Amino acid sequence: MKGPIETERLLLREFLLTDDIGLFELESNPNVHLFVGKKPITHIDQSRAYIDFLHKQYADFGTGRWAVILKETGEFIGWSGIKFITNEINNHKDFYEIGYRFIERHWGKGYATEAGKAFIDQAFNVMKVDAVYAYADPGNENSRKILEKLGLQYVNAFEYEEELEVWYEMRNPNL
Repeated sequence: MKGPIETERLLLREFLLTDDIGLFELESNPNVHLFVGKKPITHIDQSRAYIDFLHKQYADFGTGRWAVILKETGEFIGWSGIKFITNEINNHKDFYEIGYRFIERHWGKGYATEAGKAFIDQAFNVMKVDAVYAYADPGNENSRKILEKLGLQYVNAFEYEEELEVWYEMRNPNL
């Protein structure tokens, strides 16, 4: 993917090494990890390693999670984007998944939906992918509402890494 992408309030771009502090604030918060494995990070080096991992994904697949920056302040507020998943999840392998995670003080402001719409557009109209998938903890009502606002539809519940998850999909309407 090229970049950056601008929306009304957000700048979406590939991660920079200088996003490590914001990423640490995000990923070290136990509330952020409540529905995603309950394993918050504990050291900034973990943020830096994740950014290195993302750069490898950009190189290998041309896509991945991007930093979400508040245009008004230039502040890192979270991440979103289309990730290429190579392992098997819910009988799917080699597929595109949309995801998002935001610093807690930025929850409930519509940023995940705003960024998600831009990435769905990118996936279907620029990358020309067949479909976008997502999965979430069944109890994460807010995340599920965002997926539905983006146009993804519930498909089924399944078990992944000993956790119950719900699966969503959206087919490219242009294909």
